[in-house]
Amino acid sequence: MIKGGKITGKVLAKAISLLLKQGKKQINKAQAPKIGKGKQSVKDLVRQGAGVANIEITDANIGSFEPIAKKYGIDYALKKDTTETPPKWLVFFKSKDADALTAAFKEFTAKNVQRSKSPEKPSLITALKQMKELAAKLVTDKVKNKDRGMEL
Repeated sequence: MIKGGKITGKVLAKAISLLLKQGKKQINKAQAPKIGKGKQSVKDLVRQGAGVANIEITDANIGSFEPIAKKYGIDYALKKDTTETPPKWLVFFKSKDADALTAAFKEFTAKNVQRSKSPEKPSLITALKQMKELAAKLVTDKVKNKDRGMEL
């Protein structure tokens, strides 16, 4: 938009050049595909043209995998395969991220194994009840006599 009382040739030329620059920017934005990072849809991952591979996972707690994938900078997409009885998850990723994905899965499985091996911590309430019982057994009735040794 241009405001002016009289529009000279210079002002009109400047306005047209600004309009052309703006048009070029919009064309460049429309042509350049957006490159997503991290978790994205399968469609967006395929559009990037880097070649896509997938891995099948049976574990449903894929949410714990996401921070590890973010740590390794993996571009991936999740797809649930409901055709089988226990539904499986398919993790699609770029072919160039294969090495990073194997390292991330090693860390992911190590964390899951460590979680399953660690014994469950007892609840705080049960621990307090046990301590109360122990303290009740230890307490003996003691009568404290304060004798300062002053007699009248």
